[in-house]
Amino acid sequence: MRDDTQAPTGKPWRRAIDVHHHILPDFYHDELTAMGIPVVLPGIDKPTWDVDASLTMMDRHGIRSAVVSVWPGVPGHLEAKPAAEFARRVNEYLAGLVADHPGRFGAFAVLPFPYMDVALEEFTYAADVLGLDGVGLVSNYGGQYVGDPAMDPLFEEAARRKKPLFVHPTLPPAGARPLPDLPAPWYEFPFETVRVAAQLLYNQTLERYPDLAVILPHGGGGVPSYAGRLASGGLISPALAERLPEDPMRSLQRLYVDIAMTGDAHALAALRSFAPASRILVGSDFPLMPEAYTLGTGHGVLAHGKFDAEERLLLDHRNAEGLFPRLSGKEA
Repeated sequence: MRDDTQAPTGKPWRRAIDVHHHILPDFYHDELTAMGIPVVLPGIDKPTWDVDASLTMMDRHGIRSAVVSVWPGVPGHLEAKPAAEFARRVNEYLAGLVADHPGRFGAFAVLPFPYMDVALEEFTYAADVLGLDGVGLVSNYGGQYVGDPAMDPLFEEAARRKKPLFVHPTLPPAGARPLPDLPAPWYEFPFETVRVAAQLLYNQTLERYPDLAVILPHGGGGVPSYAGRLASGGLISPALAERLPEDPMRSLQRLYVDIAMTGDAHALAALRSFAPASRILVGSDFPLMPEAYTLGTGHGVLAHGKFDAEERLLLDHRNAEGLFPRLSGKEA
């Protein structure tokens, strides 16, 4: 029987599906630049990207497929019509990328928030016509977090179609940067993910939509360290107790996380104590993080994560195949 538990020399993965893989098409960068919007955040160098760079990186890492996302998606200041047109152009580009490289790419659609009706129309088109694999979201849209009940119409449709939501952090509302001499992602992004998880928990989103899959990147941000704290709100407030599901920790552990930026022993200790092996996914964060770093993360996860042989298979590709059946070759 073939041994899929050990990666070839130099490659952390064997047949991995990378669920956290950014792309930066030239037209996207140019249009955002024309609007005065940085594609990456202050203090962070703009990475270069093209399709060949992704494919070459994937081959060097043992990644057979990447589910790509265009971050930060659709600019939030646009009116409904231009926002919808912008989303459509990005999503059709993504569909073309997937079609041109069968089996190598999947894609998370972008949606024109905050316009829910328009966003749902685009989701229907992206899922049913273009065949995209899920939805890429940012943690908040002008201060409205993804866990807000106002997002329920999207949750309902995503759960019905079994299309995962990938929720990437962004800056807090109003672009708060309390440490202006340091790049905000280094200290704000983990807490943005905690805010999303807190709302999902206290609004019982996963209980109300049991078929909804939500992926939180960067090892769940600060969620593994804060999960016990989030789950204990009922101890200080009867009102909070009424909002919690029956088993708050188990609810949080239904969230999926990827391993991007978790390659050190300290991060992995929290991640492994919190997340079941069935909820952990490969994520590179390429090219927003340098390839050498993502390669080191992969090796670090396997060296320090204490995954047994079966868990390695789940991490490498089986968990992701359950979420993205097209990439497994076994359509749902």
